[in-house]
Amino acid sequence: MRWAIAIMAVALAASAQNGTLTLSRQIDMPGVRGRIDHFSADVRGHRLFVAALVNRSVEILDVEKGARIRSLEGVPEPQGLFLNPESEHLYVAGREDGAVHIIKPGSGEVVRTVSLAQDDADNIRYDDRRRHVLVGYGDGAIGVLTEKGDKLAEIPLGAHPESFQLERNGSRVFVNVPDRKEVVVADLESAKVITRWPVTQALKNYPMALDEARHRLFVGCREPARILVMDTETGKVTDSAEIAGDTDDVFYDSVRGRLYVIAGQGFIDVLKVGAASLERIDRIRTAPGARTGLWVPEWSSLYVAAPKSGAGSARVLAYVAR
Repeated sequence: MRWAIAIMAVALAASAQNGTLTLSRQIDMPGVRGRIDHFSADVRGHRLFVAALVNRSVEILDVEKGARIRSLEGVPEPQGLFLNPESEHLYVAGREDGAVHIIKPGSGEVVRTVSLAQDDADNIRYDDRRRHVLVGYGDGAIGVLTEKGDKLAEIPLGAHPESFQLERNGSRVFVNVPDRKEVVVADLESAKVITRWPVTQALKNYPMALDEARHRLFVGCREPARILVMDTETGKVTDSAEIAGDTDDVFYDSVRGRLYVIAGQGFIDVLKVGAASLERIDRIRTAPGARTGLWVPEWSSLYVAAPKSGAGSARVLAYVAR
C-alpha cells in the first residue's frame, strides 16, 4: 500500500510540474455576491481591479499580499475597467446607466461621469498610440474618448458590441457583434467601418484575442462552444477548436504561443497555437460561473473570477504560467 501511495504522489507531482498553469493563490472577496465581470491591472502597483457587477462595486486587490485593499461601492453595475497608470484614474463602464465613470481609486472620488447611452456601457480598451479610451455601449457603438472624458467620435455598429481588440501597429479595431453574427472592422483614424466579416461556423461570438504579428484573430463562440481563427487580412476562418462552454474571456500568450480560454462551465482551456492549427493541451477546473478574468503578461499570470458559491466567498484564482 505504501509503495502505491508513493507512486501516486510522484505522479501527481510530475503532473503539477508539467501543467501549463499552476494555481499560486486565491484572493477572497468576502461579501461580494453575484456575477463578476472584467478586470484591469496596475502592473507597477501590483494591484488588480475587479468589476463586481451585481454587487455594484469595484474590488481592489493586492496581488503580492493576496488580499483586498478596498471596495469602491455604489458603482452602477460595473462591466469594463481600465486603469490609466499615468493619471491614476480608473475608467469604469456602467451597465445600468450607460456611462463611463472616471474615479480616483485611492479616495473613491468620481472625477467625471460621461454619459454614452441609456444603458449597457460594456468593454473598455485603451489606444496608447493616440491616448484614447474606447468604450463599447448601448444598441451598437464604440465611443472614442480623450483621457479626460471628452467624446471625440462614435463608430456605429448596428448592434451591441462585445469584446474588441485594437492593432498596436495599425489603425484597425476588430469588434465582436454577436447579434449580427459578425466581426466588424473599423478604422480608428476615420472612425468608420471598413468591412464586416460573417461569423457563421459558430454563434454568440463574445470574447476575442488578437495575434497582430501573425495576422490572426481568435474569436470565442458559445453555440457551439468553439474558438475560430480568422485571418485579419481576409476575414476567412482558417481553423477552429472545441472549447468548454460559456466563455467570456480569451487571452493570447505570445511568449508561449498559447490561448487561455476562461469558460463559465468551470474550466480554463489551454490551447497551443501552431502555425496552422490549434491543439488543446490542458483543461484546468476552476469553479462554476467563473468565466471572466485577465492575463497579465508582465507577471506571467492569469487571474480568474470565481463567484460566490454556497458558504464560500467570491474569490480570484491566481495562476502562474509555466
